[in-house]
Amino acid sequence: MSGYCDVSPGHEWHGPYHDNEYGFPVRDESKLFEHLILEINQAGLSWLTILKKREGFARAYDGFDVDIVADYGPKNRVRLLNDSRIIRNKLKVNAAISNATRIRHMRETHGGFANWLDAHHPLSKEDWVRLFKKTFWFSGGDITSSFLMGSGYLPGAHRESCPIFEKIRPHNPPWLAKA
Repeated sequence: MSGYCDVSPGHEWHGPYHDNEYGFPVRDESKLFEHLILEINQAGLSWLTILKKREGFARAYDGFDVDIVADYGPKNRVRLLNDSRIIRNKLKVNAAISNATRIRHMRETHGGFANWLDAHHPLSKEDWVRLFKKTFWFSGGDITSSFLMGSGYLPGAHRESCPIFEKIRPHNPPWLAKA
């Protein structure tokens, strides 16, 4: 995604995300869940739209707390579908709730979402996409690869000449540590 390295620096919304988050390894369950929700909601829209609504997503989805979201019932679904702070798409709302349940189950099977990712790393992009499609609702190739690049599991978030590439290196993202 070398183009992102060209257009993001100095941009009000893309710049901070590019410089401080994109491609950095993520271990925290709520942050991983946030990444997944945001990537799913970006499908068919611009990343700028999602960044501008990010705070609204955090409030609407209870700070991306997996346990709270996994327990959402019909009233919460209706609330989310009427919440203008987020993308009001029934499939995407249902995916967030279903995926929270699946992530909670990963605690039993793998000790958590990050451990589940670690247990399957390294995989090729194609194998990751197959695994995500089998595991999560509403996760295709672009969503999966963007999620994995953004959280440090696949290379490509930054080109090597981007100054952020060297900023990420000491954090040992999984794709770099396994290389």
